[in-house]
Amino acid sequence: MSLWTRITEALAALRSGESLADVFATLRTPPERTAAFTIAVIALGAKMAKADGHVTRNEVSAFREVFTIPKEEEKNAARVFNLARTDVAGFEQYAEQVARLFGKRDPALCDLLEGLFYIAVADGEYHAAEDAFLAEVAAIFGVGDRAFRSLRARFVPDADPDPYAVLGVGPETPFDEIRAAWRRQVREYHPDRLIARGVPQEAVKIAEKHMIAVNRAWEEIQLERG
Repeated sequence: MSLWTRITEALAALRSGESLADVFATLRTPPERTAAFTIAVIALGAKMAKADGHVTRNEVSAFREVFTIPKEEEKNAARVFNLARTDVAGFEQYAEQVARLFGKRDPALCDLLEGLFYIAVADGEYHAAEDAFLAEVAAIFGVGDRAFRSLRARFVPDADPDPYAVLGVGPETPFDEIRAAWRRQVREYHPDRLIARGVPQEAVKIAEKHMIAVNRAWEEIQLERG
């Protein structure tokens, strides 16, 4: 069964009145978890795209940079997006269900949060309402404040990111610990690890951007410290 066939089935179940909890309960094991991850990204992204009061073409297009949607599945993807925008379930319910599915603090939830940041800044702006939305989702996912600030530092375009924030350390952190933090992130975002988490192959594109930011931060800190 293809990913999008499984997603379409889940969509049909939601439309028929089945609860989010029941739908996600059927998506607890691989490869179904990949379908759940995709649904969560699209659903939370659709709700976040409305956080600033409107949905832009750039925000919708941002999905295409994360997910390669086969032409024959474009209508199904659009249905998931539109359902999420119009259904009565709040974004908190989607976030809570996916947190239960993966388990709080699972690295896959940080991957999902990265995708949401990518969509949030797709229109060239980062609104206070989007920041509040993402902060609440991060709290539901069990993502700590330092990790959240690190993500925001990398994605929000109004200033160059603090290299220490990108690596999740502070200026006072010993150099050896900073090196260890850099190596840890390099390991965590290796493509093989992402696939093992049940993350769709297309999400590797976000990981590649992450790796560029992490390596740039490490280079800046090395230059700063001589």
